[in-house]
Amino acid sequence: MISELSKSSVRIGDPQKVEQILNAMKRDGPNSVQVISDFDMTLTRFAFNGRRCPTCHNILDNSKLISEDCKEQLKELLNTYYPIEIDSTRTVEDKLPLMVEWWTKAHTLLVQQKIKKDLLAIVVRESDAMLREGYQFFFDHLNEQNIPLLIFSAGIGDVLEEVIKQAEVFHPNVKVFSNYMDFDDTGTLRAFKGELIHTYNKREGALLNTGHFQELHERHNVLLFGDSIGDLTMADGVQNMENILKIGYLNDKVDERMQSYLSSYDIVLVKDETMEVPNAILRHVTSTQ
Repeated sequence: MISELSKSSVRIGDPQKVEQILNAMKRDGPNSVQVISDFDMTLTRFAFNGRRCPTCHNILDNSKLISEDCKEQLKELLNTYYPIEIDSTRTVEDKLPLMVEWWTKAHTLLVQQKIKKDLLAIVVRESDAMLREGYQFFFDHLNEQNIPLLIFSAGIGDVLEEVIKQAEVFHPNVKVFSNYMDFDDTGTLRAFKGELIHTYNKREGALLNTGHFQELHERHNVLLFGDSIGDLTMADGVQNMENILKIGYLNDKVDERMQSYLSSYDIVLVKDETMEVPNAILRHVTSTQ
């Protein structure tokens, strides 16, 4: 078994099942694998030195591109809706319309700010956004092994891509499904494109993008990384799936959410700010020994 799985931050509900899946994936080899991952608080850090790190939305919300008045309104939305998003006593059905409400209101506020496209890179550079420790190996190794990485995010695609570009790991094997900004001829934000993706409708997003999964129909083994229960549906568009290993980062409200994470994810990483376990799994699955 992989030694990193005995780290103190690791919880596994059914070790035998995890071992079986890992061995099957190793036997089938890297050409059978695809990786599907959330972005905010999964590939990026939740906190650093005791301070919360920003999500894609936070990067904009905290930036000089947003007026003080707008910042206040966005903060009020966060304080209203975030507790609902992570409330383990409420059903997903109950949360759905409220998440749509939150994202729609937030995007409407952002559009009113007339954000300029060419300032996004500066805002990302000045932010405290950080990919998790060990990200370089994760992105580089997937690229070297020609394993597709699908990043599925309820954040803002333009900001997310900029974070990965600035870390110099936006390789050709990376594809992003997210909320993208629509800029006018002067490079000013005028709307958001396409269907809204929020925390709890990633399944619909997966099914809308079946073309992507059809291209990968021979890759029937999936490594899924997320940090919320909503992320578990990201692989619902995958065809001919044989094995899926679900790894979940439990960053916040650990005690009250532990049980629901353990019953949903195969491996739960508790307050772990690194990519150590994902990287060890990748090494195992792609090694020829």
